[in-house]
Amino acid sequence: MTRPRIRVAAYVIRHRRVPELLVFDHVGMPQAGTQVPAGGIHPGEELPQAVLREVAEETGLRTVSVVRRITVEDKPHPDTRRPRRTTYFHLQAPPTTADAWNHTVRGDGDDLGLTFACRFLPLPLERPLADDQDLWLGHIDPRWTTLTRTRA
Repeated sequence: MTRPRIRVAAYVIRHRRVPELLVFDHVGMPQAGTQVPAGGIHPGEELPQAVLREVAEETGLRTVSVVRRITVEDKPHPDTRRPRRTTYFHLQAPPTTADAWNHTVRGDGDDLGLTFACRFLPLPLERPLADDQDLWLGHIDPRWTTLTRTRA
């Protein structure tokens, strides 16, 4: 059996009038869909540090903090079907964080050079995220379950 790729994913929440979730879209790649920051861990890296690094790499935000671990999901990659184990975390962003911005990824990962259009969306979301990344939001607060999931 193939060992799963170990990953982290971040639900970065900003509290204003209503709670909001940080998401991004790949500029020039609409087929990738709207996503939350996520990615693989480095050898020897602890999961909480990995999720903070992924948020910084993919969005440029360095002012977020880990609140808690939400769940671990075993699910194959949607395209390659290779096994993945993703630990989802709840993170908090300051209320003064910008509403929207573009961030170009630097570093040495697969996303190097990609530009992500980042923004906050009010919770609950109206539609699911790519690869059902929104599935676990209700574990933070049941009111945050994506609206189309509550109607199904």
